[in-house]
Amino acid sequence: MKTLLPCLLLSLTATVAFAEPIGSYSREIFSDDFAKDGFGKRWGHYKSGSVVKDGVLNGITPEGSDHSAVDNVVIEPERDLQVSVKFRYTSDKAKSFNLWFDDKGYKGSHAGHICNVNVSPKAVNIGDAKTGNFRNDIYEKKKTPEGLSAEEKEMLKGKNKSLPVDLSLQDWHTLVVVTRGDEIFVSIDGKAVGSFKSEGINHDSKTLISLTTNAVDVQYDDFSIKAPKK
Repeated sequence: MKTLLPCLLLSLTATVAFAEPIGSYSREIFSDDFAKDGFGKRWGHYKSGSVVKDGVLNGITPEGSDHSAVDNVVIEPERDLQVSVKFRYTSDKAKSFNLWFDDKGYKGSHAGHICNVNVSPKAVNIGDAKTGNFRNDIYEKKKTPEGLSAEEKEMLKGKNKSLPVDLSLQDWHTLVVVTRGDEIFVSIDGKAVGSFKSEGINHDSKTLISLTTNAVDVQYDDFSIKAPKK
């Protein structure tokens, strides 16, 4: 019996730890299948010309705008989240889009940026914005004539990760992004793309989820935000 007890405890611990595997958060916070024309009340926007029509969200940055179109949803504070969205590039004018996790109450980074995933036809880029490119002092120094020091540039290399992909135009793809602690996991069309671990990702109060379209001709559908069971 004494020999079996540690094994039973180990088995129980493993069962608890893996009861909700990565990519299967079940508590739905928000979803939109864009079945009705026009944005729902919970959507917010920044310098966006995006429209919802014919069952999809068409991401549009207005011509001449100094910022990519941002379409976002405010949520109650959460640390770990799973965001899923279908997307397709409808022409080669579509450069990429970003999925942003922000905290509008956080003052230590520009615009409260915490972390993001950028998806282009050829690469997925994951970034820790909180302690990286959008950390206030880094963000401001990048705009000065002297720019960043060699040490700061070296530090920033560890705050981002690029992963190769090959995504066809016109076809629909499904992106799933999961944050768990200090790590982000990315999959496309049910296949793992990769993950990235960095301290800023572990920010415990993510309150704004955004789709940023760079610059046009990206369509979205079946957008959802989930969190782990409480």
